[in-house]
Amino acid sequence: MKPLGSARPPDPPSSLPPDDELKFEFCRSSGPGGQNVNKVSTAVRLRFDLHRSRSLAEDVRARLVELAGNRITARGVLVIEARRFRTQERNRQDALERLRDLIRKARRKPRRRRPTKPTAKSRLARLEQKRRKSTTKQRRAAPDKSSE
Repeated sequence: MKPLGSARPPDPPSSLPPDDELKFEFCRSSGPGGQNVNKVSTAVRLRFDLHRSRSLAEDVRARLVELAGNRITARGVLVIEARRFRTQERNRQDALERLRDLIRKARRKPRRRRPTKPTAKSRLARLEQKRRKSTTKQRRAAPDKSSE
């Protein structure tokens, strides 16, 4: 039984691109690691070529490019680096989860902004403020030469 008022609908089963579109690279990680720190390649670099991907709709791809920011290379490859954990497998899972989160956010269509009109009170306040500013500036003006 589903809990009432669940926060968000479940992800579609294919919330991640197919494995053949993902490329993993493993390298040595900085930070904690004990005796293995200079021997074992635990850091993960996940590469996902957005432009060649068959699994993303065009609108989702465009939003993903915008969301990813500087994690996308000039050739349109999304690079996610994971080095938070000491094991390669946990870093791999972390990178996949971060990719899943990015795709999930990109799938959500942004709400259209409804243009609103300023309220009557805000219009009056703006005009009153303009009047006050105008009189202040008029007082600063040099006196008329004709009144001498």
